[in-house]
Amino acid sequence: MKADQYVTVAREGVHESEINRSRFICSLAPAATEQEAQDFVARIRREHPTATHNCFAYVIGADAAVQKASDDGEPGGTAGVPMLQMLMRREVRYAVAVVTRYYGGVKLGAGGLIRAYGGVVGEALDALGTLTRRRYRLATVTVDHQRAGKTQNDLRATGRAVLDVRYGEAVAIEIGLPEGDVESFRAWLADTTAGTAGFELGGEAYGDA
Repeated sequence: MKADQYVTVAREGVHESEINRSRFICSLAPAATEQEAQDFVARIRREHPTATHNCFAYVIGADAAVQKASDDGEPGGTAGVPMLQMLMRREVRYAVAVVTRYYGGVKLGAGGLIRAYGGVVGEALDALGTLTRRRYRLATVTVDHQRAGKTQNDLRATGRAVLDVRYGEAVAIEIGLPEGDVESFRAWLADTTAGTAGFELGGEAYGDA
């Protein structure tokens, strides 16, 4: 079952926390592919070569098909996993988090580390903001040139996302529709264009909700 929606990071950014004299710096970024996530991790490591640890977690795929986490030398399961769990709990996908730790001389213990690494990722998500992306069907509405302008305006007025307009012998307007709206839209279109518009369903994509 494919996810009907997922959350992703609004933008790349950094959020810092100090816990018992250790600095925890969470760098967060959207990542469309696993390669992008790995490149981001490598870049952050280069920016913080003297850090005690650079732990990371990323989730790729609307259905979270790819999940990776690394403790980067922290005790097993105390860093990367809680970071990954925070991303999963918030339903965040196509995102990568790197938490850079500069050790401040006070040991936090396993529980403290888990809270610190997971917590700073949660704080970073709140600070940088997230976007919800919904699954929708691509569809093409075909109308004659005389109706094209009015149909586009009607589509926008009803909150439909017009993705592309192509002018040929007729005008093809590509839109995105939530799966559940397809039938009601078909009826609305027939009504609005007095049955003159063509309507063809395409594949699936994700777009901003």
